[in-house]
Amino acid sequence: MSFVRQAAAASSTSSLSRASGPRDAAARAALVDVALGRRPADLVVKNAQVYNPFIRAFERGDLAVAAGRSAGLGSFRGLAEVDARGGWLLPGFFDAHVHLESSMTGPAEFARTVCAAGTTTVVADPHEIANVAGLAGLEWLLAATENLPINVLIMLPSCVPATPLERGGAALSAADLAPWLGRPRVLGLGEMMNFPGVLAAAPEVTAKLALAELVDGHSPGLSGAALAAYVGAGVSTDHECVSPAEAAERLALGMRVMLREGTAAKNLLALLPATTPANSPFCLFATDDRHARDLLEEGGVNHMVALAVAAGFDLPSVLNMAAFNGPLHYGLRDLGALTPGFRADMALYPDLTTFKPALVWKDGRLAARDGQALLDEASGETVDDAAVRGTVRLGELSSESLRVPAVGPRLRAVGVTPGQVVTRHVILSPQPRAGLYEADPAADLAKLAVWNRYEAGGRPAVGFIQGLGLRRGALASTVGHDSHNLICAGADDADMLECARLLERMDGGLALVLGGRELASLPLPLGGLMSDRPMAETAAALERLTVAGRALGFDGRLDPFMTLAFMSLPVIPSLKLTAAGLVDVEAFRLVETVLPA
Repeated sequence: MSFVRQAAAASSTSSLSRASGPRDAAARAALVDVALGRRPADLVVKNAQVYNPFIRAFERGDLAVAAGRSAGLGSFRGLAEVDARGGWLLPGFFDAHVHLESSMTGPAEFARTVCAAGTTTVVADPHEIANVAGLAGLEWLLAATENLPINVLIMLPSCVPATPLERGGAALSAADLAPWLGRPRVLGLGEMMNFPGVLAAAPEVTAKLALAELVDGHSPGLSGAALAAYVGAGVSTDHECVSPAEAAERLALGMRVMLREGTAAKNLLALLPATTPANSPFCLFATDDRHARDLLEEGGVNHMVALAVAAGFDLPSVLNMAAFNGPLHYGLRDLGALTPGFRADMALYPDLTTFKPALVWKDGRLAARDGQALLDEASGETVDDAAVRGTVRLGELSSESLRVPAVGPRLRAVGVTPGQVVTRHVILSPQPRAGLYEADPAADLAKLAVWNRYEAGGRPAVGFIQGLGLRRGALASTVGHDSHNLICAGADDADMLECARLLERMDGGLALVLGGRELASLPLPLGGLMSDRPMAETAAALERLTVAGRALGFDGRLDPFMTLAFMSLPVIPSLKLTAAGLVDVEAFRLVETVLPA
């Protein structure tokens, strides 16, 4: 009998526990009795090679589980037993920084998917939904992440809006956030993207930093004294490194570096060379922003582990970065290992190359088998979502609002950097037509527009983008970090307007239009960010968008929608377009699209 079939007997073990911290007396007594052989374990995974992050090695034996926690490794009997047949038993993977909303599915669907891929804990920064719906959005997400087959821990959004240079759906002050710090599952303050505010010691930013001991960071391009000041202000992590030098400088200053592998930003293999036996304990794995299709086809943290191992990096260091280092940093003392007393969040792998788990347990209860989630706890499907619906309000749209008069001989354009969310500040001298600057597909130059979707009737901010690969038609999205206004790129103004109208009718989402006709779309009615359908349906819709996108010229070397989503984020260099206008991120100011002579 295979260990997969035998696992069915283990699916009725102890109920899922969400809270970390002290266990009750009965649970402690059960762990002692099982460890000493005075009673059978609830579950025994027999003949397993169990990874121990404390000694960075595998130990062979039977892992006993009682009251949802590991009771010991040795020779045990259990009420339910699974024969691992020499398979590798690893602690559940830990995603140190993720925006659940970027999966484009609801929290319950996200949890089922990543759990089946071996991730049992995520640290979520809900600043996407908070930028859309404020405190009501936070309440919804916290409720929707209860009773899921993973631990969802929260870092409070520190930048709503991210900067004063954009227009969003909400604004959260230090006073708004303070009452949340004592709530269950809230660990600290999320990524402090307003690094200019930190360096200027802006009173409101400083007040937010003082709220929590744990503060995540976001400091692309910072170096030297500016980076030291940022760290000194209390920021302890960064996930925006794109080079080994950036990572090494942060590690030397005592920061934890999150090696990121998302859908748009793929930095893992570039950063791994910066890791050494001395500094790898201070490195964590994070997916940050990852689409449904990638989660289903490749996985999450398990995909990062497979990439790192295939590239020849040290297996124990990789496993510690994927499972153990994160809990240590966030003070979660019962996660990340399978030694006695740790929570039995674990996955059994038939090999150490693909890292696709055959079985996954959450708190000792079987949660997934062969890539399919088994547990049906999913409170997110019954939570009232009225606060996160009806968030796209544009009002009347006009072609005149997209015109860019050629009042000077040069213009600025956002330059796409393939595989990254950083952009280039491009200066061009195109030929105007009838006194207007227009998209030029031959030069890979598209028009870019951002509508404030929270205040109907406003004019969009208009600019240009080069390197997106758009040759015809238009694409648009209400996923536009971080204020999530409606962002649209097009080779044709009429198609851009039709894209915007289509998204308003859908109450948010993604769309492609060519010749005034919809090619493909994905409704995202939950905050204009997430689908209310199963992840497989969301992934299929994304695939249809990809296929349809070829008609617009996209060649598959970049994800156009994930790339577009970051073109309005004015905290990542160099040039971005928000609803307030074109932002020179390095100068931290609004600039004109058309330059004078």
